Amino acid sequence: MAAKEPEIIRDKDQMRNWSRSMRSQGKTIGLVPTMGYLHEGHLSLIRQARTHSDVIVVSIYINPGQFSPSEDLSTYPSDFHGDIQKLKAVPGGVDVVFNPHNLYDYGTNTSTSVSDGEGAKPVSCVEEKGLGHETWVRVERLEKGMCGKSRPVFFRGVATVVTKLFNIVEPDVALLGKKDYQQWRIIQRMVRDLDFSVRVIGSEVVRENDGLAMSSRNVRLSPEERQKALSINKSLSSARFSAEKGHISCKELTYSVIQAINEAGGKVDYAEIVDQESLEPVEEIRSPVVFCVAAWFGTVRLIDNMEIKV
Repeated sequence: MAAKEPEIIRDKDQMRNWSRSMRSQGKTIGLVPTMGYLHEGHLSLIRQARTHSDVIVVSIYINPGQFSPSEDLSTYPSDFHGDIQKLKAVPGGVDVVFNPHNLYDYGTNTSTSVSDGEGAKPVSCVEEKGLGHETWVRVERLEKGMCGKSRPVFFRGVATVVTKLFNIVEPDVALLGKKDYQQWRIIQRMVRDLDFSVRVIGSEVVRENDGLAMSSRNVRLSPEERQKALSINKSLSSARFSAEKGHISCKELTYSVIQAINEAGGKVDYAEIVDQESLEPVEEIRSPVVFCVAAWFGTVRLIDNMEIKV
């Protein structure tokens, strides 16, 4: 069977009209939001979305709203042509690729370069020379810990762009990877609190054969750094095994993971064991928790997590 060629839509109104046309035909819409440079983790989300909806929209948009001026927006990898080829190879394909030029451009500024899928690079819209965007969505408590400590504008940017995507695409279902566990919970809470008619489904972490969590940033690791980064999954797996054997002190489990990553040559940003729903830190594991880690290897910041039930 010939590979399915997705329709590429760049205009917001055109995207919204397409979705409303599909819904008028009684079809349900699934959205997989991405920043491109697709890997097997993304493709697994798309395959899962097929089981929940009739038509699939994949957004490819490097969101400037979630990067502070000092972060790696300009170096975030992109390969739009390669992404399209990967999407065509997915069984059943995808129906639309939504690749907007700039979701923060309201016609007031034409001098800022944007991501158009052809190699132009965006700039952070949180800089003073931004594009006049003033409205942000914040999930105030869930965004404070873990990644929110070292990336204070990150989750407001994520929540805002996902709100924009939901308003433009109008999906029935959205698929998010649980590798970004805090992000997944924040979007779930936002949808609940603001009464979006979207079902948010979290998909399990997809790993390379050696256990490294798949990430678009992995390509920036040197071979040596990549080998060292395996310490994250190995130490998390060891901590889960210990917890299942009755070692439920979070202080001890956290120390073991930090020590393993440090000894491997990484630099831990955070390592926390938190409640799966509230994301509040716990002292002992007596209910379902998730062990979340962020660590630097060279100039690359990686995140990973492991759910633990005892």
